[in-house]
Amino acid sequence: MTPPRPELVGHFGMAASTHYLATATAMSVLERGGNAFDAAAAAGFVLQVVEPHMCGPAGEVPALLWNAAEGTAHVLCGQGVAPAAASVAAFRDLGLELVPGTGLLAATVPGSFGAWTLMLERWGTWELADVLDYAIGYCHAGYPALPAIVDTVAPVAELFTGYWPTSAAAWLPGGPVPAVGQRLTNPGMGRTYQRIVAEAARRGGTREARLAAARDVWYRGWVAEEIATFCATTRWLDTSGEAHGGLLTADDLAAWSPTVESPSVFGYGRYQVLKTGLWGQGPVFGQQLALLEGLGLGSAGYSSPDYLHAVIESAKLAFADREAWYGDSAAPDTLAGLLDPGYTRRRRELVGPSASLELRPGALGDREPRLPRLPGPVDPDLLSRFLVAGVGEPTVGAGEPTARAGEPTARAGEPSRAGEPLVRADGRVSGDTCHVDVVDRHGNMVSATPSGGWLQSSPVLPELGFPLGTRAQMFWLEDGLPNSLRPGARPRTTLSPSLALRDGEPWLAFGTPGGDQQDQWSLHFFLAMVHGGLGMQAAIEAPALHSEHFPSSFYPRAALPGQVTAEDRFPGRVLDELARRGHRVVRCEPWSLGRLSAVAREPHHLAAAANPRGSQGYAAGR
Repeated sequence: MTPPRPELVGHFGMAASTHYLATATAMSVLERGGNAFDAAAAAGFVLQVVEPHMCGPAGEVPALLWNAAEGTAHVLCGQGVAPAAASVAAFRDLGLELVPGTGLLAATVPGSFGAWTLMLERWGTWELADVLDYAIGYCHAGYPALPAIVDTVAPVAELFTGYWPTSAAAWLPGGPVPAVGQRLTNPGMGRTYQRIVAEAARRGGTREARLAAARDVWYRGWVAEEIATFCATTRWLDTSGEAHGGLLTADDLAAWSPTVESPSVFGYGRYQVLKTGLWGQGPVFGQQLALLEGLGLGSAGYSSPDYLHAVIESAKLAFADREAWYGDSAAPDTLAGLLDPGYTRRRRELVGPSASLELRPGALGDREPRLPRLPGPVDPDLLSRFLVAGVGEPTVGAGEPTARAGEPTARAGEPSRAGEPLVRADGRVSGDTCHVDVVDRHGNMVSATPSGGWLQSSPVLPELGFPLGTRAQMFWLEDGLPNSLRPGARPRTTLSPSLALRDGEPWLAFGTPGGDQQDQWSLHFFLAMVHGGLGMQAAIEAPALHSEHFPSSFYPRAALPGQVTAEDRFPGRVLDELARRGHRVVRCEPWSLGRLSAVAREPHHLAAAANPRGSQGYAAGR
């Protein structure tokens, strides 16, 4: 059994994240005079090093920010866009019905570096050199290999040696898979960041000018050129079973910039929850709140069968709307329509006494919902060429990395929700996310969810020391949908940081990794505090569950209608009652779901809490 942790209380500053080294970094920055924005950025860069299976420099990061001096909240969008050459027709011409889950074709413009440096430029106080010093230090001096890193590298070791030699050089430098606790380094990434800092410093000017110069080096300088050359001149095996190059060009990177937007605001009694717009899945949190507000959670009894049934059924309805209505191409009035009280009332009436097994998006006025054509069951031979060489050997071109005939690559792992391998037996490519929350003595708050650019997602660029991301797998290869692939569009991401106000005052910054589960686990946490009367730490440690009723956002986009995955710490009578109501309950390990962290501004103190699952995430503060 995982022992409970204390909720941390202080007055100076608080940080919490999915890795103790990132939390320690954030607190170090606060102790040295930096503010919450400096601390969050430094922690975010460290996460790229110490959780390389969860995020990387070529990934993305959305963040919710509260600026105390302005008294204003902002959304910082570090989600890059599809290349100019990316279109449904282009992928169809390659014989693809889904964007591959790995490799260069799935790359969008890397957004993380732009977002973190813009946060520092607008709201931070530190130089980029000082912020990056922590990450660069871990790149060169090393950091301990987490069990999750080892569990990620092991299933893809033969893929790396057989097909992705640049990744083998980075992650299997001595030959065998690293051991748990072994010191890992990434000198290539460290040199990349050192060179960016040096070039920005040579341009001189103000602190803000140097940060803008660093961003220019990344998006319009040699980093962009390396990415463009790699995409144009190499091809790599991906989950389609074929070798493909990439579509990203230097012009794609030069044309993109991170944006600062107003948050979407969702009221719930005395609380307001702030999320991204419809380019992310964040509004499903608000839609669930709107549905639940009329379903009597307060009287149902926290975590009772009635309570959990209402939460699960509301999630199904909200996520069905996500599939039909969310995306960067959504009509401007879509969110207002989804939150219209009349619409919510009609949707709420669909919550019956038994579990629904249908995917039921709603109509917005005279606009009928349109769902994408969902893929059928994964063909067991779909990934055979990716997983076992010699069974439909991929075609490779001149000058690209090749595999020796008959050599095996990675094998499919067994399905598992906790500690998944890269490729499951059903073909779903696994990856996850990081999260960091910070509050400082001035009242500034940050909730950020960096992800993408996983070590297992794409081959390492040898001159940069990291792989590209694969977020384009979340687009649909079907024209006319809000989330259809089109040039310059953001994929409808699952990344979903949260800020909450209480009685109009900034109160809580929180979030979790978990893909489609993020706005389920986060909602359970929030409701545990609001309806269960639990403190932050107790709410994080409470038994968790989620629905897998709707299509996954990740390749190969599978859905499990009616399935509810629940930690078996729930009382047996509760899970049995959910099953009696028609939910397809799958019991999992008792401490396996969610990696939540949170910080709070209370009237007389600051607080922080982090997830004990996996003994990796920690909070700190004073």
